Amino acid sequence: MKPRIALTIGDFNGIGPEVILKNIATASTQKSIQPLLVGSFGIFEHYAKRFKIKKVFLAVASASEKVPVNAIPVLDVYQGGAKNLQIGKPAPDAGICAGTAIERSVRLCLDGEVDAMVTGPVSKESLHIAGYNFPGQTEMLAMLSRSDRVTMMLIAKSLRIGLATIHVPVRKIAENIFLERIVEKLETINASLLNDFRVKAPAIAVLGLNPHAGEHGAIGLEEIEIIEPAIEQAKQKGINASGPFPADGFFASRAHEKFDAVLAMYHDQGLIPLKMTGFNEGVNFSAGLKIIRTSPDHGTAFDIAGKGIADPRSMGAAIQLARVIALNRKK
Repeated sequence: MKPRIALTIGDFNGIGPEVILKNIATASTQKSIQPLLVGSFGIFEHYAKRFKIKKVFLAVASASEKVPVNAIPVLDVYQGGAKNLQIGKPAPDAGICAGTAIERSVRLCLDGEVDAMVTGPVSKESLHIAGYNFPGQTEMLAMLSRSDRVTMMLIAKSLRIGLATIHVPVRKIAENIFLERIVEKLETINASLLNDFRVKAPAIAVLGLNPHAGEHGAIGLEEIEIIEPAIEQAKQKGINASGPFPADGFFASRAHEKFDAVLAMYHDQGLIPLKMTGFNEGVNFSAGLKIIRTSPDHGTAFDIAGKGIADPRSMGAAIQLARVIALNRKK
């Protein structure tokens, strides 16, 4: 079975269209999914010609519209074309196109017209100046799909890392770490491991917030007062959680290989080891969403946009993970 997957254009002034098109052109993608590109037909066609992607693209008005077997359907949600490009910089037109593509794709998922969506990388600045005031795509998707419990998970090779906090300034991280949040994140990760990844008996490691996991209170009390009680409460709910572990030694000793997932307390604590593990293959997965959404674990890369040198592997991994999860959820 080939799941139908919507691929949103992302910021069209960045590398989103390029990495999407490079993957659509491969035999492996064509054999494994039914793609539906969502964005600007004119801009997708422009980039296809620019990067010599020899595929036939057809603009469609709905996801159900039939196209020839050898054609790639494009749900045209933005009427602009190449004249609207400002390659390598944030711009309101790009934000409008990216935001509209996300909104339409979420609706397609909720209505069952597609099985999953993969989001191209966006510029938060472009989205903001276009009127989309969200810290990131994850928060926007949670609101649009009316999903109450969402945990950002980053995946590279066998490493799965969930984040207790996401886009929070460093000086505010500690005040955003509280018992209920950690328990909720552990519940969401555990359910995702069972249902999305088909892990039979998940084991989850929890990292500490402070250096050396607080050194028994000498370098902070969050581990004793918040994180340890949260782990115990999760265990009472049947979740196999362990920790808190000092983050540096945990990854340096490869202890993560003994667990099915890791809950990190903040963004860089989890993303630095993950990107060192597989920078060009990392995937962002939104666990707990009512829909299936993945994205490449990189940004718009404005500095190399339009040059044809963007590495498409992270987008390819995001497409294949969306496919696997879509199939797992149907079992």
